[in-house]
Parts: sequence; C-alpha cells; structure tokens
Amino acid sequence: MTWLTISLLLIVLLLDGYTIVLAVMRGHSAENALAWVFAILALPLVGALAYLLLASPSIRRTSRKKRRTRRRVQDAIGNDPQHDPATAAQSPQPVDSLLHLAERLTDLPATSGNHIELLSHDAGAFRRMEESIRAAKRTIWAEYYIIRNDETGQRFLDLLAAKAAEGVEVRLLYDAVGSLGLDRQRLAAILNAGGQAEDFLPLNPLRRRWAVHLRNHRKMVIVDGRVGLMGGMNVGDEYSGRARRRGRQYFRDSHLLITGPAVADLAQTFAEDWSFATDEVLLPPRVRTKEATDGATVAIVPSGPDQQRNASSVLFFAGICAAQRELFLCSPYFVPNGPTVAALQAAALRGVDVRIMVPAVNDVPLVHYAARTYFASLLRDGVRIFEYQPSILHAKTLVADGAWSVVGSANVDFRSFRLNFELGALVADPALADQLVAQFTADQEQSVELTLKQLAQDGPLRHFRDRVARLLSPLL
Repeated sequence: MTWLTISLLLIVLLLDGYTIVLAVMRGHSAENALAWVFAILALPLVGALAYLLLASPSIRRTSRKKRRTRRRVQDAIGNDPQHDPATAAQSPQPVDSLLHLAERLTDLPATSGNHIELLSHDAGAFRRMEESIRAAKRTIWAEYYIIRNDETGQRFLDLLAAKAAEGVEVRLLYDAVGSLGLDRQRLAAILNAGGQAEDFLPLNPLRRRWAVHLRNHRKMVIVDGRVGLMGGMNVGDEYSGRARRRGRQYFRDSHLLITGPAVADLAQTFAEDWSFATDEVLLPPRVRTKEATDGATVAIVPSGPDQQRNASSVLFFAGICAAQRELFLCSPYFVPNGPTVAALQAAALRGVDVRIMVPAVNDVPLVHYAARTYFASLLRDGVRIFEYQPSILHAKTLVADGAWSVVGSANVDFRSFRLNFELGALVADPALADQLVAQFTADQEQSVELTLKQLAQDGPLRHFRDRVARLLSPLL
C-alpha cells in the first residue's frame, strides 16, 4: 500500500468522522441523525460529502440572517407613521386559541374582515390570478418555488414583463432549485422592462447565502397590496390544467384568493423574503383598510428554519389536538413526525372522525413508499385513509369541525416541518370550511379507502421497500 493510498484513506476516515460528529451535534432529530450516521458509514466519502452538501452546514447561519432580516423589516414597518396596523381579530372559542398560537409563533396577529375565495379548479385558479395581475395599478409582488419553462410559466413571465413595461412595480422572487429550468430570456425581458427578479438561496457555493438544502417552498402573489393569492399551486402546466387537457400528468391542488387586511401580512412576509434575498429593506405597500365586522378571520402563518419553533409543525399538531368532531387532512407528501402521528391517533381514539387523503400515485415514489409505513398503526386506531385516484393530489389542507381550516404550501413531512420556508393561512370561517369539506367529500368519491386487510396483502419485498424508504425519508 503506497503512501498516497494511505493518505487518501486517512483523509476519508477523518472526513467521515468529522461529519458523523456534526450529524450528532447539530441538533437533528434522533431518527434523522441516525439515518445520516448510517449513510456515512455505509458510503464512505460519498455519505460525508452528501451530508456537507445537503444537511446541515449553514442552517444556523442562514436562519440567523433570516431572523435579522425579519426584525429589520418589522422595525421599519413599526417606525413608518403611514403604516396602518391590521384590523384586530375577534373570534370565538375554540378557534381563538389556535389564532393566538399562530400569533405567538409568527408575530403576525390574526385579522378579521377578510374575503376568501377558494380556488380548487386548476384553470379557474390561474384565470383569477391572471385577472388580478392584469388589474394591477401599482405593485405586483410574486414568490414561487417552481416556475416551469412551459406554456404556463412562459405566459406568467410574459404577463409580468408586460405589466413592468406599463410602469407597474414588479418584483419576482423564485427558488433557485425549484425554478432551475426557468426561461432566462423571459426573465431578462422582465428586467429590461424595469421589473426586478431575484433567486432565493442561489446555487453558488461562493455566495455567502448558499444552502442548497434550505428551499423557499412558498407560493404567493400580492397585487397593489390589496389582493393576495397563496396556497399550494406553483406555476406550470400540471397546475394550470393545460397538462390535464393534453392527457399528461396533472395535479389537483387548492389555493386561496384573499382580499382584506390579511393581505398586508402576506406583503410583509414577501418583504422579509425579498430583503433576505437582496439585502434591501422593503416596506409593504401602504393600504388603508376599513374595519369590518363580517368576513373571515385569518392568520397568515409563514414558517421556516429561521423559527425557534416551526410554525407549520406546531400549528398542525395543535390543530389536530383541538378537533372535536371531524378532521379532514390532505397532504401529497405524508411522512409525519412522531408528535403528528400521536395527535392523529389520539384524535381518532377520542372519537373524532379523522380522515387523511394522499395521492394513489406520487411524483416522488420514495415518499409514497415511506408514507405506507405509517398507515397500519393509524388505521388500527380508527383513522380513515384514502388514496386519490384520478391524478396527483397536491393540495395541502386541514379542515376541522366545520369552523376553521388551514390552506398553504406545507406538507406533513420532514422538509416542510424543518427545512423549507413555507406559507399557510389559518382561516376561521365556516363558509370556507364547508367548501373544503365538500371538496374533500367529492375527492373521496374518486378515491380508494385503504384497509388493514389490503395492507396485509403486501408481500415482504414491498414491506422491505417501504421500510427502507422510511429510513431514507429524513434525507429527502
């Protein structure tokens, strides 16, 4: 054995040992830390490099900067004499405890007097978004995880460029990984027309903000500070209905169109993200909102690794625990943490009608396999589980007791509850809850209900596949 070989082996051993220590000390969950340790031991050098690239090196640094950015924007808003505080929410028990929790987690008080429009039909949702953008007079702020280089994505970018040419202030924030294939020529057209665009955490290891594993999974558009759209829909043919009409794989998703004081909280969330990405302190548009006694009470819930307690994770847990009669959950990527599983089981054992809907076919097969390892224990405790058949269910919704609901971008999985920057809306409004229940019921008619007997028919190879997928799920 040559000295070169010995030196290389020592380097590999030292690197593997260093990354194992990092995996143990970085504050991961026990399951996640063990998964990384086993990966590093099983794949010397490769596992260590994967950890350094994907797992932990800059979570704390990025989180600290994101928290500083949020404080800078909040301080600037507080010192702005023309900024009107949001209309304070008035909501009865038991929903008000969840609204209070959301405020404690995000520093964004719930607001009342909002009008909510549920957008669950793909073509109709994009028609409403385009109508809102075309009507813009002053500002268009857009933030997306995915903007495809297809007809829908190109149409979206062309519309932003046209509005920028009209003199509207256009700001576009997109995720560097999710929108990797974005049409650069059309992006340049926005810039040439006077608009602005920035990628979130760019894929450049020489940049100080580099962190490939932390992604911006939020989806929103704010027009003139008065109209906000947010939820689960990215910009692409599979979301807009064009893929469905062409016989290709498509998504069934849910989005919200919001008018009222809650839009200011959406704008503040965008401003904080923009300030983080550009180092420019951006103030939300100053819009005077009249107080209203009717309408929905809304708490905007941004979440991410910059928070001491992940708002999406805590809110889902608390919401499940608060349900009294029924709880309907949709999540395309269902790999829950221990507290969420326990909350679902406890709710069902308390007599709550708990139903979970996932896609029968997933665009991320590994997540689909991992999800199946949770089903048996949930079914034994009375949770009902449905697999949606017509397409990929991509909606991320939670609705309970015909009184309140959560619609947003967060999945019930490790990435959404720890690594991704997500955005949701907790809505206290029986009308929206009824619509979501009706949508769930319609989807249930096109789904297959899973049973313990069906799961027992899976052979040992399938069980082994699913268990391996579950072990790997913290690494996704």
